[in-house]
Amino acid sequence: MSRAGLALAPLAPLIVALLADAVALAQTPAAQAPSAQAPTASGAKATTAPAKSAGPPSHYLPNRFAGRAGAYYKVVWGIDSLSVKWTESGEMIRFAWHVLDPERARVLNDKKIEPSLIDPKAGLSLVVPQMEKIEQLRQSQTPEAGKSYWMAFSNRGRLVKRGDRVDVVIGPFRAENLVVD
Repeated sequence: MSRAGLALAPLAPLIVALLADAVALAQTPAAQAPSAQAPTASGAKATTAPAKSAGPPSHYLPNRFAGRAGAYYKVVWGIDSLSVKWTESGEMIRFAWHVLDPERARVLNDKKIEPSLIDPKAGLSLVVPQMEKIEQLRQSQTPEAGKSYWMAFSNRGRLVKRGDRVDVVIGPFRAENLVVD
């Protein structure tokens, strides 16, 4: 046995007892926890905070935009729920949004405006591909409140990756620092 093993040998029963107490305490339900006032070794009563219940499980979904960015898109552009997703094995990047105010969101569906997805880190700009029979891979009908819309950018060569931060520019509209999911 090594020196460290010999030095810890007398402490082994104490360590096992402490671990057993920790496991038992962790498995004790909050209702069976000791009272808020337990006597100490000196006989005085010590106060401890009562245990809080865990409550229902959280269904928290983090806000995609820090600070006031989400409010900005709602107020100025009439949209929310912006998302940028890596699709078709990375060959396409899908930008989607949900319309709250069709009049303000009209610029995003304007077929005359050429959208682009910019990856400043890689120094490139992706465009919406033009298909022969389908035309552009984007929705261009008049926006309606409560509906979601999308457009797809060609990512040939898979230069934009998951986790990259990109900007989407559609005429005067600019969504910056969106994370590719």
